[in-house]
Amino acid sequence: MSSSSDKVAIVTGSSRGIGADIATRLARDGFKVVVNYASGSAPAEEVVAKIREAGGQALLFKADIADPAATIAMFDAAQKTFGAIDVVVNSAGVMRQAKIVDFDDATFDRSVAINFKGAFNVSREAARRVRDGGRIINLTTSVTGVRLPTYAVYIATKCAVEGLTQVLAQELRGRKITVNAVAPGPVATELFLAGKSPELIDRMAHMNPLERLGQTDDIANVVAFLAGEQGGWINGQIVRANGGMC
Repeated sequence: MSSSSDKVAIVTGSSRGIGADIATRLARDGFKVVVNYASGSAPAEEVVAKIREAGGQALLFKADIADPAATIAMFDAAQKTFGAIDVVVNSAGVMRQAKIVDFDDATFDRSVAINFKGAFNVSREAARRVRDGGRIINLTTSVTGVRLPTYAVYIATKCAVEGLTQVLAQELRGRKITVNAVAPGPVATELFLAGKSPELIDRMAHMNPLERLGQTDDIANVVAFLAGEQGGWINGQIVRANGGMC
C-alpha cells in the first residue's frame, strides 16, 4: 500500500447511510475519497463538504454502477484527479422486498442490475485499476443466513456478490490485493427504518445477542480495518458484522 498521504479510495453509493459513513471514515484515515452517487446530488455534496471541512480531499462523481461506461468514467476521473486508486469499496445497492410470487420483472431486473451487475462492473474495473497491494471491499448482507420471507431477490443478488468476491480474491494472486466482503446485519439507516413499525424494528434489533441495531459506524469501522495495513492478511472472506445475529 502507498503512504497515508497518497492513498485513494472510491466508495460507491456513498451519498447516505453506510456508504457515507465509510467515505468520511476513510477520509479521516488519510484517504483521498471519490464520493459516488447515482441520483440526487445534495446528500453526496454534504458528504464531500464534511470531508473537506475536516481537511480531507474528496471528489464528487455521479455514476450509476449498473452502467459499465459510467463505472469506467468514474475510475477515469479518480485516476485523473488523484493519480491512482488503492481501495475500492462497493456499497451501492438497493433492497426491494416482495414475495417471489409478487415480484415484478422490472423490479427484479433493476435489483440484479445494481446489486449484482453493478458489483461486477465495479469489481472488474477495480481489478484492472487498483494498485498492487490495494484493497477491494464489497458490501453484502447477513440476511443471506436467515432466509426471511420477501427478501429472496435481495438475498440472491448478495449471494452472487459473495461468490464474485471470493473468486476475485483468487484471480488477483501475485498482486498483493485483498478482496473481501462485509455483511452487515440490520443497521439503523433511513433505508432500513423506512416503512417498518416500531415493533418490527425492535424485534429485528433483538435478533442478535447484543440486542441492538447496528450503527453505520459499526460497519465503517470494519471496512476501515480491511482497507488499512492491519487488515492485509484477511482475504477472500465474508465478514459478518451483525452483533452475532447468525
